This record gives sequence, C-alpha cells and structure tokens, in this order.
Amino acid sequence: MTIQNAELKDLHEILELQYLAYQSEAELFGNKDIPPLKQTIEELTGEFNNGVILKMVESGKIIGSVRASEMNGTVRIGKLMVHPDFRRRGYGSKLIKAIEECFPGMRYELFTSTRSVDNIRLYESLGYKIFVRKKIDEELVFVYMEKD
Repeated sequence: MTIQNAELKDLHEILELQYLAYQSEAELFGNKDIPPLKQTIEELTGEFNNGVILKMVESGKIIGSVRASEMNGTVRIGKLMVHPDFRRRGYGSKLIKAIEECFPGMRYELFTSTRSVDNIRLYESLGYKIFVRKKIDEELVFVYMEKD
C-alpha cells in the first residue's frame, strides 16, 4: 500500500471510489441526494487544480483518497474515503496524516455529520476537536473540527 499525489488521469477512478465509499454515508440519512454522490468530474478537476488530492494504491488499484486546499493559513481537508473492503485497517488515519504532511505547521479543519459517529471518533483520535456545529435542516447537523 502506498500513498502518493493523484494525477489527472486518476480522477475518474477516484470519483468512482467516491460514489462507492459515500454510499454508507447516504444510508445514514436514507437519502442518496448528498453532495459527494452528485459531484461531477469537472468539479473534481477544479479541486485537483486548486489543491492536493492524495491516492492510496494497493495492487495497482486506488483504494483510498483524501483532498485538501489551503486558504489564509487554514487547510480544509475533505472527501476522506476508503474502499468499503479495506475499512477498519487504519487507512483513514494514514491518509489524514499524509495530507497534513503536505501542509506542515498549519491549522487543519474538516467537517462531518453528527450522524457519522465513526468519523468523529477517528478525527478526535487524530487530535481534532469540534469547534462549531451547524444545523442545516431538521435532519442534518454538521460538526466542524480543527487541529492546530
């Protein structure tokens, strides 16, 4: 297993992985109408051009990914994903640590839903703390987490 910068040619495979990996998140809400399942290749290409996308590769196949961009001293981390067949092996932690290493000594910020208890537990284990909650609607509340 290796972690390296994604290349433009990897974006289709990363988007397919995203559609697969975020099914479990959609199930938490009983709703497949969530942004990660609607993202287009054009939007992903924009993120590629304006930040860093890492890929985790096992036997020539992308099994994980995370992305981030920096603005005004804060690194916004997003779209952490691991193929369902490879979860619970510490790969999410490895990806977060790798993306942090791309932006050393910065403030890191990410968000997740309050229903994503496993995600919150993972981020807390890596030193992230909740600093704000945002109620989107009656069903959806996001927690924003930071690490200095």
